[in-house]
Amino acid sequence: MKLLVLTAFAVSWLCAVPSSSAQEIPTLALGAAAPAFDLPGVDGRNWKLDDFASAKALVVVFTCNHCPTAQYYEERLKQFAADYRGKGVAFVAIMPNDPESVRLDELGWSDMGDSFEDMKIRARDRGFNFPYLYDGDAEEVSRAYGPSATPHVFVFDAARKLRYVGAVDDAERLERVTKHYLRDAVDAVLAGAEPPVTRTKVVGCSVKWGGKADSVRRYMEKLAAEPVSLTPADAPALAALRRNDSGKFRLVTFWATWCAPCLAEFHEFVTINRMYRHRDFELVTVSVNEPDEQESVLAFLKKQQASNRNLILASRDRETQLNAFEPEWSGAVPYTVLVNPEGKLVHSEVGSIDPLELKRAIVKALNERKPW
Repeated sequence: MKLLVLTAFAVSWLCAVPSSSAQEIPTLALGAAAPAFDLPGVDGRNWKLDDFASAKALVVVFTCNHCPTAQYYEERLKQFAADYRGKGVAFVAIMPNDPESVRLDELGWSDMGDSFEDMKIRARDRGFNFPYLYDGDAEEVSRAYGPSATPHVFVFDAARKLRYVGAVDDAERLERVTKHYLRDAVDAVLAGAEPPVTRTKVVGCSVKWGGKADSVRRYMEKLAAEPVSLTPADAPALAALRRNDSGKFRLVTFWATWCAPCLAEFHEFVTINRMYRHRDFELVTVSVNEPDEQESVLAFLKKQQASNRNLILASRDRETQLNAFEPEWSGAVPYTVLVNPEGKLVHSEVGSIDPLELKRAIVKALNERKPW
């Protein structure tokens, strides 16, 4: 017989004990029966509670793509699934967040959101060895279990009665873990004993329940109202831009209003800026349009709601100005670089960007410098 662990990833870039609110959902009580579910998985099939009828135990862990706490636990959950598969343990993950209730600034530690399509990419890229299920629309299953944060673990015995609910262990960072709540609870259930600990607090990202669309709309309206400006930049200014004395990772993209690929991808840079600007990150756009085209350039930037720092070449001497930034660059646009706080290029590409790959480069750079 197998022991099932059901995992669902919840979202928020803010790692904190979930706050109480008018929308707080009660967590399933100890001793309660496991609520039924029938949810689509990233593997292309629907999974039901009955699919695990032969399992000695059922563990439900709620998690998501973008929460940094959930990300810290991905490898541990994969290891758990592998270690207990031969012991009669089955492992399943459920994503409980409404993707439309997540703000862009809550994605600052991730390269993607919590849509079903994003889940498929995450599971493939991370090599998930367990079913990963989507409950972001109706959220009926998630509300029945009542996770408050991600990851949130529910361990059921063979009779599908809840025996443990809470955290995976006592620290996000593996090297600091001293208490293994999930493993201890599962070992006890397999032995027919009472888990040594039956309930713990869950420190992580709050679940993004549906119904927050109005809050997200107000957030987007606030972003849309931010002022947009355009400043001429001469050769010394562009040289300083390249040196990067900001103390932040600086993403710089060179573009023009006559460049169709530039226009097609510009909204991606606005999104990227909104995702990461609360971290040590800034976006700077540089238009290579003629200086007398400043009015039309600014009009485009306003339409794009580009409230980041925007520059335009100060003179028609493109050669001198562009060489001041990067002598090895041919001058073709779009041209995008990520410069670290020491002025070193850590990512560069000529031509259209791959938004996901660029986000991955940014997240990798930011997290290597400052994980939290």
